[in-house]
Amino acid sequence: MADDVAVRRSLPRPAPAMLWLLVLWAVLGIAVAFSLAPLQAWSATGLGLLLLVLFDAAQVLRRPTPRVQRRIADTWPIGIERPVTLDLESDQHRQRLDVFDLHPGGWRMQGLPRRLKLRPGEAASFDYQLCASARGDFRFEGVQLRLHSPLRLWWHSRVVAVEQAVRVFPNFAPLARFAMFSADQASRLVGAHLRRRRGEGTDFHQMREYRIGDSMRQIDWKATARARRLISREYQDEKNQQLVLLLDTGRRLLARDGEMAHFDHVLDASLVVAYLALRQGDAVGLLASGGATCWVPPRRGVGAIDELLRASYALQPQPVATDFLAAATELSLRQRRRSLVMMVTNLRDEDMDDVLAAVQMLRKRHLVCVASLREGSLDNALGETVQDLSQAIRAGATAQYLEQRNAAHEALRNHGVMVLDVACDKLAASLVEKYLSVKRDGLL
Repeated sequence: MADDVAVRRSLPRPAPAMLWLLVLWAVLGIAVAFSLAPLQAWSATGLGLLLLVLFDAAQVLRRPTPRVQRRIADTWPIGIERPVTLDLESDQHRQRLDVFDLHPGGWRMQGLPRRLKLRPGEAASFDYQLCASARGDFRFEGVQLRLHSPLRLWWHSRVVAVEQAVRVFPNFAPLARFAMFSADQASRLVGAHLRRRRGEGTDFHQMREYRIGDSMRQIDWKATARARRLISREYQDEKNQQLVLLLDTGRRLLARDGEMAHFDHVLDASLVVAYLALRQGDAVGLLASGGATCWVPPRRGVGAIDELLRASYALQPQPVATDFLAAATELSLRQRRRSLVMMVTNLRDEDMDDVLAAVQMLRKRHLVCVASLREGSLDNALGETVQDLSQAIRAGATAQYLEQRNAAHEALRNHGVMVLDVACDKLAASLVEKYLSVKRDGLL
């Protein structure tokens, strides 16, 4: 509220009405110069105008600052438009003012500035729309009010220090939507293609009558003898396994596809596969390495997604080279139990020696999958029609780059590593598919 917080004031500034009065006074001066009006009239008009201007300035300076309150959520999802509510209340004076909220810079906004008329003792409230463009910690620095003087000759700017901190998280709307569905249904929502399979997991689930297509090893012969009909054992995928997401926060993830950086796509997809793994009864951990770093040990239970969100929401890629071998060493020391390690990066051929050494270290204990992001601009460049020399050179360079990239991926596959070469919009589905196929095939 304005009575409880600091208010920064600036000097009054002339409003358009004053400028028009000065223009009229200047016109009168021109008339005097051509002897069309007496000099005394111009002087008297100037003196009256000066007194009027000073009186109006004194009035706006004496006006109390309206009380201001902002209502917003403490946490925001990136890229989703949310409402912000501003409440204002005047004391004993009629107020005419313009309102602008000092929201974090660079955020997309609709509905500001807003012009209001407040009657004495009246409260007003309005909403405007704001869309966060980046994750992390941000602050609303205050609310700027521009008061109009009673005669509309002056504008007086005041900043009410209504400061508030907000945290911008990855877009958690898909996670909230997944809560309404089973794990299999949620997997399909992200576009994962699941192969149906019955009775070939690793944990015993139930006994049932034999069905055509069941393997002979599923038949329980003791139960069959008692029931005098074929009885099969049905299994389900083993639970209480571990998934560790190894995220690259180095320079490779600074590239952008559309409005979002590659790392934002990586983080969103990682949270999706983490949530589904938690729904399957597995434990999920996270290690970020390269630029910004963090470590979240594997935890079970759907509530663990909150810990992952809190630990990762402010992570940002930095323009540094990622030391994959150092990341693998740290993960090997921290995570002793065998896990599925999903390393998400943008693999280049010049990274191969470091990545291969890191993967070989991890494979001594863990099952490793490398997901390599592919820039959408590469596919677009290859799809363009070549019409001149510069386009031909660009197409040739793109094809050569993709060939080197594919060679790097093939080198990893030759060493027994699972590799995903995937565009940003398909990353979540690809990670979910690979996780579920590992579960289905009992590779852990």
